[in-house]
Amino acid sequence: MSADLKAAIDRYNEAWNAHDVDAIMSMHAPGMVFENHTAGERAEGEDVRDHIARIFESWPDLEFSTRRLYVRDDLVVQEWTATATHANEMRRGDLVAPPTGNRLEWVGMDVIPFEGELIARKDVYSDSVSILRQVGLLD
Repeated sequence: MSADLKAAIDRYNEAWNAHDVDAIMSMHAPGMVFENHTAGERAEGEDVRDHIARIFESWPDLEFSTRRLYVRDDLVVQEWTATATHANEMRRGDLVAPPTGNRLEWVGMDVIPFEGELIARKDVYSDSVSILRQVGLLD
């Protein structure tokens, strides 16, 4: 099963880097939960589509590279580095960062349990402090 999961997560990551929302959604189980714990964002089921589309609208050149990948039974854990241009206003609660045009880089980790060959959840943990510093919201 781990070879199948490795192939599935490779396809999923390629779809994210291609910003292909349809391909991403086709790999989700019904009722899938997408939760970015550090950004305080959560979407479920079909609402995940709009949530992911908004991520790509906010970060039009967002790209991920996997640093470490762990595949076990029905679970994938991956550490990644993201890069994107701060091309749009960013909001985190009451904090607002106008676009700087700067290229940002941050690290994170996903915990992704599968139901068969489909993704049941995507729990995201990322270095939000680094992002806030890079856009000038923190010193």
